[in-house]
Amino acid sequence: MLHNKVGYIQNASINKTCTINLKIPNAMKRPIFIYYQLDRFYQNHRRYATSFNIAQLSDPKQEVNADTKDCKPEAYAGKGIPVVPCGLVAWSLFNDTYSFARRPRRSGGVGGVEALRVIKSGISWRSERERLFGKHVYPKNFQNGSLVGGGRLDPRKPLSEQEELMVWMRTAAMPRFRKLYGRVEADLDAGETVAVAVRNSYNTYSFDGGKAVVLSTAGPLGGRNAFLGRAYLVTGMACLVLALLLTLVCLFFPMTEEHLRLR
Repeated sequence: MLHNKVGYIQNASINKTCTINLKIPNAMKRPIFIYYQLDRFYQNHRRYATSFNIAQLSDPKQEVNADTKDCKPEAYAGKGIPVVPCGLVAWSLFNDTYSFARRPRRSGGVGGVEALRVIKSGISWRSERERLFGKHVYPKNFQNGSLVGGGRLDPRKPLSEQEELMVWMRTAAMPRFRKLYGRVEADLDAGETVAVAVRNSYNTYSFDGGKAVVLSTAGPLGGRNAFLGRAYLVTGMACLVLALLLTLVCLFFPMTEEHLRLR
């Protein structure tokens, strides 16, 4: 079965749960944010990024009346029955699950295992919960087709409470991206081990992609991100090189009165 990875991930009868041990290199103060990372997933593809209907997400009256042509082929569930939420973005919802347990360093790796509670509330933006996703819009006919794209939604909960969907539908600009899965309100000491039980459900094998789980903290200026610093360094170096070139041009090819004379 390992030779057929796509068949393996699509076979619901196989237990696809595995455990990964992460050793904490440095002390981490609460809250600790949990992210899932995907590689080679192009959420910025035009056809994919526009495959949703914003009116349908917020207004229950638009479940039938909304123009869902951009949602095809995930617009209707047969015989004109609308899918809510429609489109490829919602259809491909990430559905791997994680559970965490800590093994403090003082236990010597024997016993002392403590489960870490993952909090999934508050991971979306306030504007998404209050404006973009309606409090009276409920999932209907979602993932009821012959081809299931990703995770399922609880039909008893309105979209304004489906925060995992909100985070996922905030499409990424790059093929490698991280999205917030939840947070842990506990401190982790340097040297202790965190056991991550992963239920491998999301199919990245079809497009030769990759998955990862990331633990991170945030400071007063937000999470760690080296992009802005690198951008400043590259821009500064480019300006320095251009300044040196212009200086050399002025030294070896100085301007004269003839250059400044108006003709």
